[in-house]
Amino acid sequence: MSESHLPPTARLVVGVSGSAGSVTALVRAADEARRRGAELWPVLAWEPPGGDLAARRSPAAAVLVPEWERLARERLLKALRDVFGSTDSGLPGQALVARGAPGRALVQIADRERDVIVVGAGRRGRLYRALWPSVGRYCLAHAGCPVLAVPPSPLQAALEAAHRRNVLRLRLDTGRLEREFDTVPPGA
Repeated sequence: MSESHLPPTARLVVGVSGSAGSVTALVRAADEARRRGAELWPVLAWEPPGGDLAARRSPAAAVLVPEWERLARERLLKALRDVFGSTDSGLPGQALVARGAPGRALVQIADRERDVIVVGAGRRGRLYRALWPSVGRYCLAHAGCPVLAVPPSPLQAALEAAHRRNVLRLRLDTGRLEREFDTVPPGA
């Protein structure tokens, strides 16, 4: 009797943090999963404040770890509800909360040949890049599978500019905003 070895189902492992860029990546990953007939695996990776080393040194951290994990789970569920209207994406796969650095967690979970890692590739200034490492860069350097870096929504730049003007108490040019919103393609 011959045994047929079916290749494992492809998975789209998407990093979710609750940020606008990660929500855009989640939408793109869901579209790709539907198109490819693949599983969708949203992953929210978290670390204790100050990192794992600081948490191991503090006796209070042992008490707080379950609370931090609960907060991470709530943030993941909120992102799923924001995108899909419920915590069910309507696609096969599972949502995961992983403890550890986001890039490392995504690379460890996406360990199959047919997996694809999906991350948001937001606009980042030099100072931001110097202070916080890029999850996308880590995944590109260490992943054994393809990595899809999703650019931010065109609306994100307009919203950030409006927020800056509001913080600085400058007048908001609603006509310019309206023109920018009109140029954005539907579904962006």
